[in-house]
Amino acid sequence: MLSAPIDLALVRRLFATSARIAGSEFLRREVASRMHEKLALVNLDAKTVLDAGCGDGVDLPLLSARFPGAQVIGLDASFERLRESSVRRNAQGGTMSALLSKWMPKPLHKSLHLQQEWDWLCDDFSQVSIASARIDMLWSNLALHWHPQPDLVLKEWFRLLRTNGLVMFSCFGPDTLIELKQAFAEVDGYPHSLSFVDMHDYGDMLVSAGFATPVMDVERITLRYETIAQLFADVRALGGLPLTDRRQSLMGKNAYQLLLQRLESRRESDGRIPLSIELVFGHAFKPQATKLASGESIIRLDFPKFPKKGA
Repeated sequence: MLSAPIDLALVRRLFATSARIAGSEFLRREVASRMHEKLALVNLDAKTVLDAGCGDGVDLPLLSARFPGAQVIGLDASFERLRESSVRRNAQGGTMSALLSKWMPKPLHKSLHLQQEWDWLCDDFSQVSIASARIDMLWSNLALHWHPQPDLVLKEWFRLLRTNGLVMFSCFGPDTLIELKQAFAEVDGYPHSLSFVDMHDYGDMLVSAGFATPVMDVERITLRYETIAQLFADVRALGGLPLTDRRQSLMGKNAYQLLLQRLESRRESDGRIPLSIELVFGHAFKPQATKLASGESIIRLDFPKFPKKGA
C-alpha cells in the first residue's frame, strides 16, 4: 500500500541535521510524553528495545529508564543524523540528564539512567538488518508516516519482534495541517503536504501484518500563530515536503499573495491562525504463531496435570 509518492532519499536529506528541524522538537517531545503515559499502562519486561526513527536519540535514555538493563538500539534512515547525534550526546555527558528530566513523565524521573553509549543502526525501516524475533519492544515516535509503504514497515516490525513483543508508534493523521492544505487548494492544484494515513487503515495494516488486537487512538493538538512566517517555519521544521510529485518551481507572486490572504482570513477571535495536528497512536502485541513457515497449522495440546502417585 503506497501512502504517498515519498522520496526516501529526500526524507534522509531533510532530516540529516537537527538544526533544520529543531523548531518542531517541542511537538515531538509532547507526543513522546503521551506515548510514555500509554506505555506505563502496559505490563512488559523488555530486554531489547528498538527506537525506529530515533533522530537525535532523545528517547533512548527514557526507554532505558523504563526498561532498566535492556539493550536499547537507535534506528534511523539518516546516517548523518545518527553520527551527529552520537557525537554530540557523548560530548554533553552529565548535563543531558537534567535536560531529559523536563521531557519525561514524572514516574521515570528517579529511574533515569543516562548511558554514554547506545547501539546505533542506519537502515530503511522496511529492511532492517536485525535477525528475526530479537526485539521485545519496538518504539517509533512520529516516523512511520515518512515511509511510502507503511504496510511493509509494519510487516518488518512484526518480523523483528519476539512472541508477545510490543510495537508502539505515533504518526500524523489525515487532518494534520488541514488549514494549510485548504488554503493551498484555493491557490493551485499541487500537493503541499503529505496525505497522511487514516487511523483505521493503520489498524488494518497491523492485523494484516499479523499483530493481535491492535489498539488505535486519535488525539488532536491545535497550534496557534500570530504570524504566517512562524507558521511556515514550524511546518518546514516538521520535515518539509519529500513528495516526488511536488511543485518543482516557485509559486508566482500573485499566487503567493492569494495564499497569504486565505491564511489571514482564518484568523480567529484571539487574532491567531490555527493549525491542526492530528495524532494517531497505535500499539499491538505479536501473538504466538499458529502456522509453521511451511504453512502447516500448529496445534497446541495442553494435557491436564495429574498428581504424582502416592501424593
